[in-house]
Amino acid sequence: MDYEEPQFFRVMQYAARADRDVVDMVSGNPDWDPPEGLRDGLRDYAEADADDYQYPPSVGLTELRDEIAARRGVDRSRVLVTNGAGEANHLAMTGGLHYFDGTEVLLADPVYPYYAGRANFLGADRTFVPVAEDNRLRPADVRAAASEDTAVIVVNSPNNPTGAVYGADAMAEFAAIAEENDALLVSDEVYDHFDFSGRFASALDADSPNVVATNSFSKTMAITGFRVGYAVFPPEDGPTGALLERARTQHMLTNVTGSRPAQYAVLRALETTQPGYYAACRQRLARRVDAFCDALAAAGAEYNRPEGGFYVLARFPDFPGTFENVYELIDEAGVAGMPGEAFGESRGDWIRFALVTPRVDEAAARLAAYFE
Repeated sequence: MDYEEPQFFRVMQYAARADRDVVDMVSGNPDWDPPEGLRDGLRDYAEADADDYQYPPSVGLTELRDEIAARRGVDRSRVLVTNGAGEANHLAMTGGLHYFDGTEVLLADPVYPYYAGRANFLGADRTFVPVAEDNRLRPADVRAAASEDTAVIVVNSPNNPTGAVYGADAMAEFAAIAEENDALLVSDEVYDHFDFSGRFASALDADSPNVVATNSFSKTMAITGFRVGYAVFPPEDGPTGALLERARTQHMLTNVTGSRPAQYAVLRALETTQPGYYAACRQRLARRVDAFCDALAAAGAEYNRPEGGFYVLARFPDFPGTFENVYELIDEAGVAGMPGEAFGESRGDWIRFALVTPRVDEAAARLAAYFE
């Protein structure tokens, strides 16, 4: 697969040009409202003093970093607020490749294409480790693939596109493998609030100097346009402390800082949003997963029931997950998904559907009608 250019836009642009109504199940933009506290924060910020319209600290608003640190059980000094999880992942992967001797990035297959594209952009060697039949990456397989050439291992839980969720034991093993091979484990945990299994564990729980955990508020608060994410690096006074200082410098040289009003609003939302908001989001997605999977079964398709996140992989008889077939579904069924081949080889026959649309039932009916 060509990871030099974003593949999502190929499908989204094709769907936008379609001469019919199309249900978008490509993008991961939540369709529900953000927390009310976030809106309140924005309203209040509009009346802020002139000084509050200037640069915030490059590492992020102190109060926001305090809140993140408290929730993650780490010292504030380890938290770097970034422009979305994308920048957080970029800083972590770049840092790992710079700090450690290896030139290889280990990635799961299937893989979120931006990880592979970023490794390609950075000139790293890429090795793909296929997931098992249950869609999980086996620590034993990662250990077998890792070597002195490995600089970075990327894990995503809950996973996009498979929906796999990794527990504490698996995360501890991934961290141990990174330590054994003098490499960095980059754990992308952006879907942590959408865990249906109750199994999710952060890589931070491994308490390893070879772990960077990344996250954002884009999905959790339905604010993908705000671009507020963060990375938690190892302690600066530890054996891999240079990773944090380099990330701060690279962040400053690239962005100077992040959006002050966006960080202010996110902070207000964190302070005021009750657990019920996140529970309602999970329940909404769980209902959609049930309805969509039931419809896929009726259409004779194979499918994975995700343990977390909001993506479903499906395989239809004699209809592999190629770009051409995805375009056919757009034209003939009016449903846009992502081709499995965009995520790698091991799920190339599958198509990924994002359940962040209120039209899930309609999309399922259209697919059932097309494949009947």
